[in-house]
Amino acid sequence: MSLNIEQIRGLFPVLHQEVHGKPLIYFDNAATTQKPKSVIDALSNYYELDNSNIHRGAHVLADRATRYYEETREAVREFIGAKEFAEIIFTKGTTESINLVAKTFGRKFIGKGDEIIISTLEHHSNIVPWQMLCEETGAILKIIPINDAGEILFGEFEKLLSPTTKLVSVVHASNALGTINPVKKVIAAAHAVGAKVLLDGAQSTSHLEIDVQDLDCDFLAFSAHKIYGPTGLGVLYGKRDVLEAMPPFLGGGEMIKEVTFEKTTYNDIPFKFEAGTPNIADVIAFKAALDFVNSLGKPAIKAHEDGLLIHANELLSDIKGFVPIGTAKEKVSVLSFNINGMHPFDVGQMLDAKGIAVRTGHHCTQPLMKRFGIEGTVRASFSVYNTRSEIEKLAEGIAQIARFKNK
Repeated sequence: MSLNIEQIRGLFPVLHQEVHGKPLIYFDNAATTQKPKSVIDALSNYYELDNSNIHRGAHVLADRATRYYEETREAVREFIGAKEFAEIIFTKGTTESINLVAKTFGRKFIGKGDEIIISTLEHHSNIVPWQMLCEETGAILKIIPINDAGEILFGEFEKLLSPTTKLVSVVHASNALGTINPVKKVIAAAHAVGAKVLLDGAQSTSHLEIDVQDLDCDFLAFSAHKIYGPTGLGVLYGKRDVLEAMPPFLGGGEMIKEVTFEKTTYNDIPFKFEAGTPNIADVIAFKAALDFVNSLGKPAIKAHEDGLLIHANELLSDIKGFVPIGTAKEKVSVLSFNINGMHPFDVGQMLDAKGIAVRTGHHCTQPLMKRFGIEGTVRASFSVYNTRSEIEKLAEGIAQIARFKNK
C-alpha cells in the first residue's frame, strides 16, 4: 500500500507552523509522536458531550463513557493480539506498567538469590524498578552485553540464564539506538528455564506489528503518546494466569469487590489493577489513535519509515565528522549520531535554529552511553508524517554544522 504522505500530514495540525521563521521539521518522534485531529477531537468530545465517571453510574452519560472506555480496551486487545480484554490494564505509561510488575509480581515471586536479567540497551524505566526490587529482596540483577553495533550478544544472554532466573525484562526496540531485539528468541530461551518475560514495547508498538500470543511474552508495556495518542496513558498486557496470581498494585475504589473493616475482597482482572477514577478522556481518545494506525496499516507505515532511515543514512554517511551511534542490522526509524568535536546539545540547538526538532542527551539510557564511552547523542527519529525532503533538509543542516566545526 502506497501512502499519501501529504494527505497524512494534513491530519496533524501541529506540523503546520514555523519555528524560528522556518517550517517545522519534527524529528523527535521517539520522545512523543504528534496527534492527528481525530485524537484531539475525541478528547474534546468526551469533555463536551460525555464527561462522567465510568462503570458505576446509572445514567446515560456514565453509560456512554463506560462503553467508549471499554471499546478502547477491546481495540488495544486487537492491536497487540491479546487473547481477551481482561489482559489489558490501563496505566499512566510504560514506566508505571513496568513498576506495576516489579511491585506486584516481583514482590510475590522474586526473592533473595533469585535473578533478573535486563540488557545494556534498557531505558532507565526498565532498570531502576528492578534495582529497587533487588535492594528490597536480595535478588540479583544481571545484564546482557551488546556489541559495537548496539546488538545484544545472544550467546552471552544464554550463559546468564539459569534455574534461578525468575524474570527477563528487555526492550523490544531501543529508544536510543533503534535496535530491534530478537525478542522471540529471548522469550523462548527464558521460558526454557522457567522465567517470565516482560517486553518494553514503548518504541516497537508504533513501528512493528505486535502479536503477544505469537511472541508468547508474559508482559508487554507501552505508552499511548508514542502511538499518536494522548500523554499520561499506558498499557500493561499480561497473561491471565500471571495477572490473576499477582496481588493488587494500589488500593481504593474499583479494584475491590467488597470492603469491610475486617477484610477486603479484590476485583477480577483487569479492574484489580485499576484503582480509582482512571484517565477516562485519554483512554477514549486513544482509540482514535489506534484507528488512525489501523487505517494506514503497520506494514505500510514501517515501509515508509524504513525508507526514510535508509535515505538518511545514505545522505549522512559521507559527511566528514558524522559519527553514527548504533548500527544494528535490524532497526526502527531512529538515527542516533554525534559530530566530532561538538557536544550533542550544541548540535541540537543549531538544528533547532533551522526549524528541525531533534532530541539530545543520554535519552534515559546512561549505562548504554557509558558502554559507548560518550555522554550522549543527537537523536533524529522518524514517523509516518515525515518526508524525504525533510530528511534532505536534516542532512543539509548537519553538513553545514559539520563544516562549521571543521573550519
